Order: sequence, then structure tokens, then C-alpha cells
Amino acid sequence: MSDIATLPPWFKQKFPDMQTVKKLKESFRRGRLSTVCEGARCPNLGECWGKGVATFMIMGDTCTRACRFCAVRSGRPFEIDPDEPASVASTVRQMNLKYAVITSVTRDDLPDGGAGHFAKTVKEIKASLPQVKIEVLIPDFCGRDEALAKVIQSGADVIGHNMETVERLSPLVRPQADYQRSLTLIKDLKRSAGRFFVKSGFMVGLGETAGEIKELMKDLLLAGCEILTIGQYLRPARTPRHVAVERFVAPEEFEEYRILGLEMGFNHVTSGPLVRSSYMAEQGYRDGMRIREQKARLLNPYQKDEQCQ
Repeated sequence: MSDIATLPPWFKQKFPDMQTVKKLKESFRRGRLSTVCEGARCPNLGECWGKGVATFMIMGDTCTRACRFCAVRSGRPFEIDPDEPASVASTVRQMNLKYAVITSVTRDDLPDGGAGHFAKTVKEIKASLPQVKIEVLIPDFCGRDEALAKVIQSGADVIGHNMETVERLSPLVRPQADYQRSLTLIKDLKRSAGRFFVKSGFMVGLGETAGEIKELMKDLLLAGCEILTIGQYLRPARTPRHVAVERFVAPEEFEEYRILGLEMGFNHVTSGPLVRSSYMAEQGYRDGMRIREQKARLLNPYQKDEQCQ
């Protein structure tokens, strides 16, 4: 629950197609798979599941960290299921997905933070469904370069890592993470010169100022982020662990941030009260490809003609 009894009217959503929601839930349970949609209590679950879209959460449903914004269970996780990558690939095939989003709990208990498991999952999907585009949302792997390299080399089409909040609030909101470490990870992704897109996201409504938001956007752009998501923070539960909502940001302000981001130079910005990292993810990828192709034509105006000959 949020800190205010009544949510603003812009949080109202249409009732989802429950038959599709039920079918998807049965599919995930058969594959013994978790979704971040359920684990993080995403407000878009009904809308996305009603459209046949969901985000896989690998490596279990228990996180080794206890971030103060997150609804995912915290504690000692179980061992990783070695068959999970194949199960995810099988479910993607059954759902006939063209775009798959994969995230995870943070697994600081593992030597590589689970990077190898991420890579194996991507490769399993690509091996049987090479046409499927894959987006991964990864933790910081405690800054291990060799772990990040495994994900970079996996063949993912989009690699994301969320900053979550502005620098001043980062120690409060995610005390076991680090603002500069996350920023360095994004820089390393961009420096790798991979064909994938670099993505990040953050929340508002935690007490940040407009100036701090702009500074965070500038930091992300300079680090190499191409696709950005901005959404409203909603307190998942009234516990000492979870920080309070300071304010609900109006849709008009979210639109201002979207326009600002595009003017700054991001390839795509999704910004709104209900936006989460994987919300409209495929559209972000499509816009990223469109901008990339436009830039390539500017660098080589004869490229199209040469390809036609």
C-alpha cells in the first residue's frame, strides 16, 4: 500500500482479460518459473498479462539484498535450478513471444552474481528461437568485470541496469548498492561496443528535486544510456524497511521529463506514473533501432544505395 489512502485518478486501469492472465500464470507454474510482475507487485500486471506479455525473473524469488523500495522477498535464496534456462526458452516458445524480458533477484551469494546463468538463459532462447529479441535487466554483480563480460557476450539485444533514484537518495533507497558503481556498469556496457542497446531507469516521488532528476539524466546520458524509463515510486508495504512516498508526480510532469530526455539525446524515453523497467520494452527497442539507423545514414548517406546494388 502507498502512504496516501487514495491514489490519484491517473492510476485507474481497465480490467484485464482474466482468461489470458490465468493461462499465463498456469504456463509459468508448469515451468516452475517466477515473474517480476508478481514478485515486485507491478501495477501493470493486469495490462501486460492481458496482452500476453510478462517479464521472467530467474534465479528464484528471494533476493540477497533488502532495497527499501522493493517488494521482492529478501533472505537466503535456494540453489539455482540448472534447468531453468531451458524452461524459460520452452515457455518463450509456447507463448510465441517475439520479445522476451528477463530479470533476476540479486544473488550476491554466487561467485559471479548469477551472470553465467543470465548468459545461459539468453543463449538457450537464441539457440531455439534466433528471431526473438531479448532484453535483460541485470544487478550490479558487485562491480565484477568478469561477471559483466558474460552478459555482454551472451547475445542479448538490450542490457539494462537501473539507477533507481538520484545520487543523494541512493544510500537510503538501496543501501547495499552504490550510485557510482551502477554508473560505472553502464559506462562499461557502452564501452564494450556491443550491438545491444544500453538501458536504465529510475523512480520519482521519493523526495528528489527537479534539478536532481536532470542531473541523473545527464549522468546516464554521458555514461552511454540510450533507452530510459521513468516511473512513480509506490510503497509496496507499510514496514520500517520500505521508504515512504513523498509525492505523486502528475502525468504532465512525466511528459516534461520524456520530452527533456529526447531533447538531451536519449534514443527512447518511456515516462509515466505506471511505467516500470519492462513496460513497453519492445517499443523502446524499436525506437532505438530507428534512431541507430538514422544516425548510420547520416554518417554514410550512400549506405542504402550501396546495399541495393
